[in-house]
Amino acid sequence: MRFDTLSDFKNYKNHISQEQKNGKEIWICGGPGCVANGSMSLAKEFAKALVKKTSSDDSTSFWHSIKVLIQHEDKNPEQLIKIGTTGCMGPCENGPIVHVEPDGFYYQKVTVDDIEGILFSIKENMPYKTKAMSGNDGKPAEIPSAENIPFLAKQKKLVLGKMTSMSPLDLEDHIAHGGCSALIKALESMTPEEVCNEVKASGLRGRGGGGFPTGTKWESCRKSVSDKRYVLVNGDEGDPGAFMDRALMEGDPYSVIEGLTIGAYAIGSSEGIIYVRHEYPLAVKRLANAIKNLEEAGLLGTNILGTGFDFHVEICKGGGAFVCGESTALMTSIEGKPGVPRVKYIRSTEKGLWESPTVLNNVETWANVPHIIVKGAEWFRAIGSENNSGTKVFALVGKVRNTGLVEVPMGTTLREIIYDIGGGVAKNRPFKAVQTGGPSGGCLPGSMLDTPVDFDSLTKAGSMMGSGGMIVMDDRTCMVDIARYFIDFLVEESCGKCVPCREGLKKMQMILHDLTEGKGQIGDTDALEELAEGISDTSLCALGQSAANPVLSTIRYFKDEYIEHEKDHFCRSGVCKKMFRVTIDEEKCKSCGLCSKNCPVDTIEKLDSGKYRIKQEGCIKCGACFEVCPFSSVGIVKEVIDHD
Repeated sequence: MRFDTLSDFKNYKNHISQEQKNGKEIWICGGPGCVANGSMSLAKEFAKALVKKTSSDDSTSFWHSIKVLIQHEDKNPEQLIKIGTTGCMGPCENGPIVHVEPDGFYYQKVTVDDIEGILFSIKENMPYKTKAMSGNDGKPAEIPSAENIPFLAKQKKLVLGKMTSMSPLDLEDHIAHGGCSALIKALESMTPEEVCNEVKASGLRGRGGGGFPTGTKWESCRKSVSDKRYVLVNGDEGDPGAFMDRALMEGDPYSVIEGLTIGAYAIGSSEGIIYVRHEYPLAVKRLANAIKNLEEAGLLGTNILGTGFDFHVEICKGGGAFVCGESTALMTSIEGKPGVPRVKYIRSTEKGLWESPTVLNNVETWANVPHIIVKGAEWFRAIGSENNSGTKVFALVGKVRNTGLVEVPMGTTLREIIYDIGGGVAKNRPFKAVQTGGPSGGCLPGSMLDTPVDFDSLTKAGSMMGSGGMIVMDDRTCMVDIARYFIDFLVEESCGKCVPCREGLKKMQMILHDLTEGKGQIGDTDALEELAEGISDTSLCALGQSAANPVLSTIRYFKDEYIEHEKDHFCRSGVCKKMFRVTIDEEKCKSCGLCSKNCPVDTIEKLDSGKYRIKQEGCIKCGACFEVCPFSSVGIVKEVIDHD
């Protein structure tokens, strides 16, 4: 299909809109978590089962005519049953997920053995209760639709909205779900200035972490004097535990490119580049497929839809350096130079890529643009909180019951995300902290759980929004060790260009390693604070300026643990192995033997009294006995450290 004019496209869109939803649809989650649990092979088995029913039944049967969207098989638009794989649906912990439309039913942990049951339930127009997703009581929901599933009911999906029932490979499917409507509206009825003004009025702020007003950035670039301007997508998502941008690029690449195209029209650019980290090969493949399909359809390239607007998009793969997520480092990387930051005495909107005015936004920011253009700035501002409009996507991971991809209105509290959506801390352990904002973010304690999740509130609390990583920690987490982990990461990822970041982080790393190895000295905590503040104040780029956040926030809220490490050489959480011993309180021990059965090195012996005891010489301090003891009889005491 190719559209040479706006009228051609609108006629086609009206045609396929009338054809949609004329039958049942079975969607299997193709997100990384579900793929790891076998969703792709499950999708193929679903297709085989449907083909078998089609061939065995007569042509008037319920199963007649199948449209398969697993790869690139031939498609029959006259379908009664459609089956395909989507992007990430969100509940990664419970994959593979299967979603049935138009019923809206969600099934979890589906296996090949469930296929016949699900197909039978579809034919009978009833839910398949065996694998229904959990309701409010933790049991399979009687009617497993989104409003009855807490993980889904509490969310508001805008940029993730299409990903539960749309093939990321199929342009026709994208159009049928409203795709390209924003681009058509912008090209047909809005001037570039009006597009800029609409995005500015919406209050959209950069979702990459900085929170800079998107419309203001576009306006600044549009007004710069130059014959060449660029629009860039920052897909260099390097935060540990974060996969929001990956999910969007893999699950809805067309919307990201549509937002980029609208941005290019608004600022007067004819060239866009999507910068993707090299560890995301599927995202690169999906984006390349989308670009190819859009070019063939006349929705990208030269003279788009006969409007005279030219826009070409290419993909640039990053080398895997975390610092390349910083805007100037990303641009120098695209230019073929080492990806190191440069001083921002001139904004990128004036001199950016190849010294030309450049707009750089992250994946999620671009994906929001089509919604704003179609529904209007006022609609978008009504979502979220003051000065923080719209929604935000988070990767909710760590010690939480329901991990996965979450999208909520700005201003939703940490408590609502972790408990109402995430289901609370796993294994009913006490909540200790949540880390937001990736390696450069901060760790917030239980007293901060009612903090609204928005740019301003998190910064005030000593953390940051970042790109959207959210790691939940329980009482078995040592906050000094957490700070060490993130500083280790940042030392490896620092480009080394400026002294404060290069040398300051290494010094912090040395102190933190001493603290976690039982070699801490009085004054180490004060030294860490002084170093952290100096690094934040004097580093060249955002990586160095925010690198100290994990240390500063953990000292701010968990200073007693630091003092305990430096003064008493004791780790109360049982993490820093040289600083504690595992023991069993014989008075609390109920002789159940679970600790002994689960000990991987067989160092727990049964006494004549029937109680159990740990043989210290063989204990590897793995924590297995902690996890399984139902009576809290396993505990830790201070280890006597011999520094000689």
